[in-house]
Amino acid sequence: QVQLVEFGGGLVQVGGSLRLSCVASGAAFRTIVMAWYRRTPGQERTYVARNFPSGITHYAESVEGRFTISRDNAGNTTLYLQMNSLKPEDTAVYYCAAFLPSGTRWGQGTQVTVSA
Repeated sequence: QVQLVEFGGGLVQVGGSLRLSCVASGAAFRTIVMAWYRRTPGQERTYVARNFPSGITHYAESVEGRFTISRDNAGNTTLYLQMNSLKPEDTAVYYCAAFLPSGTRWGQGTQVTVSA
């Protein structure tokens, strides 16, 4: 059974840092493109960053230079999102995504709140 479980959300002050983790199990995730998205209340989920199996990464303009996406394929694949210099507009529920041949799978989300 494919599962994505996110950890690491919480409350942080402006300028602070958080690291999100997403533990993926149930498929060969080391060969799969994975990504982070986020959603604020009343809005659609928006793209944050993407990690390719080759190690190539890509970021939304709004987080470029502040966030870093990475993965660890030892054992179960774990996808990370290191978030630095956090801003109030980064407040959202953050979701891990895996683009499997059978379709996109999502985690349950983890709340990040940045207080001014």
